[in-house]
Amino acid sequence: MGEVVDGRRPRRLARLALLCALAAVAVIAFTGPHGLLVLLAQFVGLALMAAGAWWAITRRALLRIAGAALAVSAPVAVIVLAYAAEVLLFAAIGLALWLAGLACARAALRAARPPRPMPVREVPPPRRPVLIMNPSSGGGKVERFDLVRRAEDLGARVVLLDTSGRQDVAELARRAVTEGADLLGVAGGDGTQALVAAVAAEHDLPFLVVSAGTRNHFAMDLGLDRADPASCLDALRDGVELAVDLGRVGDRTFVNTVSFGAYAQIVQSPQYRDAKTATALDTLPDLLLGESGAKLTARADDHRIDAPQALLVSNNPYAAPDPVDLGRRPRLDGGVLGVLGIRVDGAAQAAELVLRGDRAAGLRLLSARRVTVEADVPEIPVAVDGEALTLPTPVICTLLHRALRVRVPRDRPGANPAQQAHAHRLDWRDVARLALGRTASSRTGGR
Repeated sequence: MGEVVDGRRPRRLARLALLCALAAVAVIAFTGPHGLLVLLAQFVGLALMAAGAWWAITRRALLRIAGAALAVSAPVAVIVLAYAAEVLLFAAIGLALWLAGLACARAALRAARPPRPMPVREVPPPRRPVLIMNPSSGGGKVERFDLVRRAEDLGARVVLLDTSGRQDVAELARRAVTEGADLLGVAGGDGTQALVAAVAAEHDLPFLVVSAGTRNHFAMDLGLDRADPASCLDALRDGVELAVDLGRVGDRTFVNTVSFGAYAQIVQSPQYRDAKTATALDTLPDLLLGESGAKLTARADDHRIDAPQALLVSNNPYAAPDPVDLGRRPRLDGGVLGVLGIRVDGAAQAAELVLRGDRAAGLRLLSARRVTVEADVPEIPVAVDGEALTLPTPVICTLLHRALRVRVPRDRPGANPAQQAHAHRLDWRDVARLALGRTASSRTGGR
């Protein structure tokens, strides 16, 4: 059943958003020429901060230090200017009003077009569940949350991975199937989740996710409690099933993302696991300036992305993604891949990315059913759910629609779609239409 939308709530939120935005403009206007000067300085400061950050990650030695200094000093200079012009308090009030207006505007669009929850179906509990657990995942969450005992108390057989060496996780899952398992589950990272999920989908068995990894992106988008992995085990006694999509890259399955370009190249380094920041800072200059790494070309259905420095393909689109924080996916059963491509050729484009966000020329956001990545070399580094691989080109990403049966607890803290960030590009014309009691336009498609 769809959620009943109260038409008054989005209208009120839209009106409040416009009121806050107008109040922010009025506060700045009240300060006169000094306030307008500070407002202009804020935009210049953002641009300089982005340019400094670009130099900090694409240069070395003194130029890197100078770029970092500029990125830090630009916003400080704006604050000093506002203080000297005696408009700091008004600038802070205006900024707070503007941020409140943006929050109300996004809330209005979400309330007007709320996301629909993924449908669930009632199924009997499993009789012979098998859970594969990685004791080292998430800094030892398996032991810390006593997952082995709790799972066994609920009737599951637990297979502990040997942390002293590499094991074929998929083969362990297949062996469990031949021994009669009627559910496969994983307490571990997203890479391990994907390997076992592929076996579960192949044999049409339900799959159980236990959020015992480090980031647990897949668990988060399923609405599971990432702070309490043991609560995921409730699905064994009182659970429902979701039918979700599975991504495919070459002959491998992924549940979250496939990365190409800079990030994929960085995670290939043996030093990355122990020194992520240092490895990235050492590698990024050559990658971003085109002095190393393959030159990529991607085709997402009928859209072409030329020479992206970084390309991310996700199992269903993320809500309002940006290069820093992808957020979450409102649905995992939409049948389309999300595509994010980034191309920044200099400090000016870095500034544009900060000032214009998803409207910047260097950022491409698309949805597609098939993504083909080609390169000027026969093999390219690829990060599949964070795992470093090397694949022959062209690399093809597709989606298996509703191929995975995921058993989840009946009560999940993140299952309410009203609590999820939903992908709505903020357009003040839509907000104005809502404020006037009209229906906001619904624009879809990539760019």
